[in-house]
Amino acid sequence: MSPRPFQPGDKLVLATHNKGKYRENAALLAPFRLEVLSAGDLGLPEPEETGSTFQENAVLKARAACEATGLPAIADDSGLEVPALNGQPGIYTARWAGPGRDFFVAMKRVHEELGDNLDRRGFFCCNLSVAWPDGATASYEGRVEGTLVWPIRGERGFGFDPMFQPQGFDITFGEMDPDKKERMSHRARAFAQLAEALLEKA
Repeated sequence: MSPRPFQPGDKLVLATHNKGKYRENAALLAPFRLEVLSAGDLGLPEPEETGSTFQENAVLKARAACEATGLPAIADDSGLEVPALNGQPGIYTARWAGPGRDFFVAMKRVHEELGDNLDRRGFFCCNLSVAWPDGATASYEGRVEGTLVWPIRGERGFGFDPMFQPQGFDITFGEMDPDKKERMSHRARAFAQLAEALLEKA
C-alpha cells in the first residue's frame, strides 16, 4: 500500500494537542488548501508515546488519530538533542517541562546540566509522519543546528525557542519573526520533504 498524495480539498487531521505545533504545521499546510482538523479540537485522547525515536512516536500518534477518525493524519514528534548531554532531552523534551509543560523549567534544567561545558551545541529535530486509513505510512525528518544560550532571549515561538540560536544567526528562535523561522526550522525542513512527496498546490 503506497502513500497517496493529497489533493486540494482533502480533509486530514493534525495529530497534536500542542497549540504551537498545530499553528506552525497548519501554516505550512495553508498553501495547499486542505481542510485541516486538530486532534485537540476533536477531543481525541493523547496516545502514550512509547517509541524510542522521533519517528516511532510520530507514526504512533498519526496512526492513533487516523484510526479514531477514519481520516489521514499527520503527526509531528520533535525535540531538542544536546550532544553534551548524550542527546538528551531528545524524545523526552516535553517531559523535561514537567506536568505543567513549563518550558522555562526545561530550559533552566538544560542550562544547569550543561554547567561549564563549552560544547553548547543543540539540534532541533522533527519527524513528520503520515498515516492513511489503508494502513500506509510515510515519514520525513528535518534537523537544524544551533547554540544554546543563557539567559534566554525572546518571547516568540514555543518550547526551547528562546534558548536556541540557529547556526548563522545572532538571534534566537524566540526573537525571530515567525515567518522567517517557519522557512528554515527543523519542522520546515521535514515539511519540505513531505510537501515534495505528497502535496500539490492549488
